[in-house]
Amino acid sequence: MADIELRSTAFSGETFIPRTYARDGDNLSPPLSWSGVPQEAAELLLLCEDPDAPRGTFLHWLVTGIDPASGGVEAGQTPPGGTPLTNGFGDRGWGGPHPPPGDRAHRYFFRLYALPGPVSLRDGATTGEVHSAVDDRQLASGTLYGLYER
Repeated sequence: MADIELRSTAFSGETFIPRTYARDGDNLSPPLSWSGVPQEAAELLLLCEDPDAPRGTFLHWLVTGIDPASGGVEAGQTPPGGTPLTNGFGDRGWGGPHPPPGDRAHRYFFRLYALPGPVSLRDGATTGEVHSAVDDRQLASGTLYGLYER
């Protein structure tokens, strides 16, 4: 399986995500760019999850149907062609980092999957449901993670 290179100009892997992208900041989705998407990909799926959340892995962002030729997304925008689904806060689209005050820094994993066809997910799907739907079907994937604490 091929790897997609997923990057952000706002933070690099394993560094802190600026407050402007957090729920207690401006709550803007961070800018992301990617390369290495296989030509046979029909769509991309973007997921942001916090595995350190107190009640289990928390879904911060889920976008399906992204144009595989897009190459990225600007801050505060929906990826081209994408459909944002409901996040763990109950909102459609991005819901920025918001760990409990005093917790150690949480990890926020941004995962981009190249898929051979559309994926069927219910609005409000859990991270487990997303992984079940894409893990065995993906043509390639890329991961970037950052940290955040309050």
